[in-house]
Amino acid sequence: MNLRQKLLLAQAPLVVALLIVGSVAVRSVSTLGVRSGKILEENYRSVVAAQRMKESVERIDSAAIFLAAGRADLARPQMAMNRKLFESELSVEEKNITEEGEAEAAQALRLAWTDYQRKLDRYLSADEGDQKLMLRYFEELQPEFAIVKDAAERVLDINQDAMVRKSRQTREHSDRANVTMLAVTVAALVLGLAVSSTLTARIVRPLAVLRQVVARLEQGDFTARAKVVGSDEIVELAAQFNKMAEHLDEYRNSSLGELLLAQRSAQAAIDSFPDPTVVYTSDGGALNINRPGQDLFARCPIEGPSLSPAGVHLREVLEHVRGHVLQGKGPYTPKGFEEAIELSLPDGPRWYLPRSTPIYQEGGAIAGATVILQDITRLRRFDELKNDLVATVAHEFRTPLTSLRMAIYLCTEGTAGPLTEQQSDLLFAAREDCERLQTFVDELLNLARIQSGKIDIRARAISVDELLREASAAHRAAAEKKQIKLNCPALPFDEHVLVDPEKIELVFGNLLTNALRHTPAGGTVGLAARLESDHVRFDCTDTGEGIPEQYQQVIFEKFFRVPGTSGGGAGLGLFISKEIVEAHGGAIGLSNSPGGGTDIWFTLPLATEDKNPGRAPRQVMNL
Repeated sequence: MNLRQKLLLAQAPLVVALLIVGSVAVRSVSTLGVRSGKILEENYRSVVAAQRMKESVERIDSAAIFLAAGRADLARPQMAMNRKLFESELSVEEKNITEEGEAEAAQALRLAWTDYQRKLDRYLSADEGDQKLMLRYFEELQPEFAIVKDAAERVLDINQDAMVRKSRQTREHSDRANVTMLAVTVAALVLGLAVSSTLTARIVRPLAVLRQVVARLEQGDFTARAKVVGSDEIVELAAQFNKMAEHLDEYRNSSLGELLLAQRSAQAAIDSFPDPTVVYTSDGGALNINRPGQDLFARCPIEGPSLSPAGVHLREVLEHVRGHVLQGKGPYTPKGFEEAIELSLPDGPRWYLPRSTPIYQEGGAIAGATVILQDITRLRRFDELKNDLVATVAHEFRTPLTSLRMAIYLCTEGTAGPLTEQQSDLLFAAREDCERLQTFVDELLNLARIQSGKIDIRARAISVDELLREASAAHRAAAEKKQIKLNCPALPFDEHVLVDPEKIELVFGNLLTNALRHTPAGGTVGLAARLESDHVRFDCTDTGEGIPEQYQQVIFEKFFRVPGTSGGGAGLGLFISKEIVEAHGGAIGLSNSPGGGTDIWFTLPLATEDKNPGRAPRQVMNL
């Protein structure tokens, strides 16, 4: 029996065991798939329908409050849309009865919904004053709303409990399958080890000799040879190994072999990179391209008659990055995702982030450059998903938050009846928290618009003095409340800047809010401007604690707050301000004042004759 037959015989029990384990695994996975599909088919749609019905009836209830508050223009469209949505989801639920007690719960929900609609129609047709309409809401409509919501909650609970129960059963089945497969695997392992141990002892003896020879070759002794006696394949292997050692010895003694070895090593190292990589010589010629790079240039050529716009853009980026390194400016490192290039390839758009490092000679001169195009498509998509999630959550917060603010406002105004002093204090505190939460939601929405490139800059010429006066007037009351002096001296010039007043007002608001928050009582906050060449520089100074030097480079990043600082905010104000200022063609920065405090400045372009103040709105992209 030769070595091949022995190895096949030793592997036979393992093959049988693998077949058994595979069949058990396929059956278990198939069963789990059927069970999981049944859960999704029978219960998931009902859970979604119940949740949407709850949301719809809550928004109808919010619209009813709007109507009582005199905002019929908002209330009636919202009611109509959500009534249709509720009816649609209720029909879905009635056609998807799968659990015990679900039919009765759906019937109860239908009856409650019918009663609620009847009272809602009577509520809408009522021609009464706001106070009586609010009383009717709390006496008639609000209790029916609670009944409908509880009925929808009952449908949701039934289906969720069913999903939990079926998931538990599926998990138990999976545990049993795991135990079975573990037992079969252990048995196969024991059997395989028992059968192969005898053959292994015979095979290992000549292999030990080969291992010693390999160790000597690894240490550089290419004169080592394997002396193995026998007639099986291992003997043939030893003979071939000895021939290989002779060739290696000859190859090692030749200079050509050394050069080829170095070249192959370099090629293997470059090919191991998963991203497209190009090695350039000092004169800018391409010396080497790895396989991912060859695949990219085959799909997006940078030369030749079939050159596409994407190929032109890719070539320009490669030339820019390569030139940066070859000109002696050091490695090229991108600052962020905004420097990524988008290429439309046959398999869809992809984003690459270029980076480059120099190749030095022994004397320190630059011999070439290595350019790597890092594929960040997945990271980019994850970032877009994150931004979409933030925008969706912030948008969904607005409706219930508006309802909450309206309800608290009506209570503090005495619309729902007189309040005690303690109740008034609690409601005023709640209203302030709602305002802070509204500011946070607005910042998230502004962030989402900036990152999606959907902010319109409607630029027009406006006086610098007018900008400063309006900004200081908007925050003077807050400054007086904190006993802070807000200075805004008169300007020695009368110039206009080309800006979107609404967006720049947001910048001033963020800067002044931060300055007032971090300035103690008795301090001073200043707002000034000065003319510089073709732009105007605005300064917002304070006498607060200042910003530590190690945080000044990252203060304008998203969600960054200086550790240890007090006060609210999500860390988005300065980032949003930076994006708005740069969208206007300006710059923003900061420095600590010599006497303490912080000076945050930004620039805006002057409105000149060649810039038409009445131009059409411009959409700012790639912010």
